[in-house]
Parts: sequence; C-alpha cells; structure tokens
Amino acid sequence: MTQPSTPPSAPQQAGWQLPPPPWATPPLRPPPPAPALSPAGQPLATFGDRFLAYLIDYAVFFGIALVLAVPAVLILFLTVAPDLFEVQPDGTPVDPSFMEFFVPLLLIEAGLVLVLLLVSYGYYVEMLFRGGQTLGKRALKIKVVPLASDAKLTRGMTAKRWLAGYVAASFLPGFIYVDGLWQLWDKPYQQCLHDKFAATVVVKVPT
Repeated sequence: MTQPSTPPSAPQQAGWQLPPPPWATPPLRPPPPAPALSPAGQPLATFGDRFLAYLIDYAVFFGIALVLAVPAVLILFLTVAPDLFEVQPDGTPVDPSFMEFFVPLLLIEAGLVLVLLLVSYGYYVEMLFRGGQTLGKRALKIKVVPLASDAKLTRGMTAKRWLAGYVAASFLPGFIYVDGLWQLWDKPYQQCLHDKFAATVVVKVPT
C-alpha cells in the first residue's frame, strides 16, 4: 500500500531569516547623559541644589537682618518720637524740621546698611574662604572650589563672588536674575556670572 506523497517544501535560502516583527523588539533607550564635571573631575552642582542653598542662605541672612533692624527701629522711634509729638503752648503740634527728623532717619538707615554689608561679608566671604560652604551649601552638600584643578580657594575669590553675587545684585535692578539663571545655559561648567568673575565652580560634596 502506497503512502500519499507530501508536497515538496519551498526551497529556503541558506543564511536568510525573516526579520522579527517590530513589536517583538524592545525599543532602544539612549544611554543617560554623563554628569557634568569640573576640571578636577568632580560632579557639578545642579540648578536645583544651588537654588535651594540660596533660599536657605537668604532665610538665614534675612533673620540676621531682622534681628539687627528691630533695635534700629527702636532707636529711631526713641530719637524722633519726642519731636513728632511736641506741641506748642496753645496745643497745636509742632512740625518737625528736616534736621530733627530726616537726618536721624538717614543716619540710622546708613548705619544699618553698613552693618548688614559687614555681616554679609563675613557670611559670604569669610565662611566660604574657610570651608567653601555657607550654611545653605552645607545643607545641600555642595561646595565652592576654584575652576583651576591645581588652585586653592582664596579670600580674593570669595570676595569677588560676594561683590558680583551680592553687592552688584543689590544695586543693579534685575542683575540677580541674570546672574542666577546664567548657569542654565553656561557650558561646560554651569557657572553663574559671579562664578566666572571669581574663576570658581560649585560641585557636589562626596557622601
């Protein structure tokens, strides 16, 4: 009894295979971007880290300014109040003169500004010079270092950062925003303008 013959199979070319369908291949994911590094090979601080450190430092400095401003306001009130409430024999108030009112006001304001400048110098210059960190930078684990890998952080560098990042920003309208946002497009070291002026970068502290 003869068995039914099977139809011959279609010839296959050696070494040729059908490509897998698109849904069978997992999509290729690009590798994560390499972290930005300082010239010494340290990871640079992110914009978020620097911004949060700035907010902490601002809160600390605002608290110090408030503590100093309260006594100044009390001194001003005690100095000027007698002249403000002085009355003539007929009961009409006496208008304070310029010398009696505005001069003490200007002197107290000038003294307060001078004291705040000295406090800010100690906070942003001396503290950075001694350890590369303010309280805000220490909380966020970031640090100011020289741009040159073989250099050492000097008082001159931290003073330049203070002059450009605090003094200039206090007197030039809008400069504080340009200075702080400059790091978003600066390449390759993500420096603010005060970093460039002082030849420094901000890096992450190893944990």
